[in-house]
Amino acid sequence: MARIVMKFGGTSMAGIDRIRNVANRVKHEVELGNEVAVVVSAMSGETDRLVNFCREASPLYDPREYDVVVASGEQVTSGLLAITLQAMGVKARSWMGWQLPIRTSDAHASARIQTINSDAIGAAMASGEVAVIPGFQGMTEDDRITTLGRGGSDTSAVAVAAAMKADRCDIYTDVDGVYTTDPRIVPKARKLAKVTYEEMLELASVGAKVLQTRSVGLAMKEKVRVQVLSSFDQPTDNPTPGTMIVGEDELEGSTMERQLITGIAYDKNETKVTLTAVPDRPGAVASIFAPLADANINVDMIVQNVAHDTGSTDVTFTVPSAELARSLDVLERERGNIGYEKLVHDAAVSKISVVGVGMRSHAGVASKMFSTLADRKINVLAITTSEIKVSVLIHEDYTELAVRALHTAYGLDAEDAA
Repeated sequence: MARIVMKFGGTSMAGIDRIRNVANRVKHEVELGNEVAVVVSAMSGETDRLVNFCREASPLYDPREYDVVVASGEQVTSGLLAITLQAMGVKARSWMGWQLPIRTSDAHASARIQTINSDAIGAAMASGEVAVIPGFQGMTEDDRITTLGRGGSDTSAVAVAAAMKADRCDIYTDVDGVYTTDPRIVPKARKLAKVTYEEMLELASVGAKVLQTRSVGLAMKEKVRVQVLSSFDQPTDNPTPGTMIVGEDELEGSTMERQLITGIAYDKNETKVTLTAVPDRPGAVASIFAPLADANINVDMIVQNVAHDTGSTDVTFTVPSAELARSLDVLERERGNIGYEKLVHDAAVSKISVVGVGMRSHAGVASKMFSTLADRKINVLAITTSEIKVSVLIHEDYTELAVRALHTAYGLDAEDAA
């Protein structure tokens, strides 16, 4: 018998027929004798609908009230899944985030989980009851509803698995595992049997939509074994049919093929922001990014042009497209402190990243990336790197061409693919 947390995304919960499919999967695990908790997302498209309502009400909405609105989608699917399981003869009940409770920070719309009281869920699971929990939500110490950011149900599931000391956290999506890149763009992409936490963390942070970045970081910190698999495949008695996200030590001595590059990701949800003629003085850069940090706006790539005896410089960086309006508002209010001349932005960009632990011991990864893009006449607008990642910013029109070219250049194409 194992203790399992099963998480189902919005596509898996999109309507009663698919909720019945989810219920059948949960029932299968219960019949195998496993203790099960389920974390659910809102129905596909529902969170976008609720977010748009908030934006229509006010572009600069109060994040606290935003959370009240968008957290409601998961409440609906939690109740519906519990009802469906009960109709199938499976003992089940739903638990709202405030009932456990799931305590979070007060950074509304991007809150971080601090504690989960697992006593009630543990007792319910031990008695054979399936606990159905809404993902994406929690509450502050002063009892205000919070949400964890887009994709936050993944983080909810990993946090519940850590609190429950679960044997495994299964993340069900519309794909059957983690691929070397998006198979919709590259039909020759290969499914990976295992990926390290560190590689998955980088892939998630640079655009791979399989798992939310924070969920992978939490899994690595708490050593939660995470599996990515499809909710549309038939249930199987094989406990690990998807891709396992594991520690690097679990791959030591493995006979699986290890590539120099594990995967290639892309992200079109970034906007390039440029401040022109920023005074070239100590503290100038801090005056730009400190207010953005105070507003909980994440900045990614940063490029500062060299000042040539002009006393000023241009500073370019990227922010999530969803945060553009707030970013511009913050920067315009801080114009007097920053002292820039113009504020311009460009949403027609895409970030392309290559990721792999093999970079640590092999030179030339970045060089191959730049030469491959140059051969296709693709201009690089910005660059950022880490120990196992190289990312470049390019015009969005070249996204698919860049991904295909790099996938082939690094030898990731499956030989038997059509």
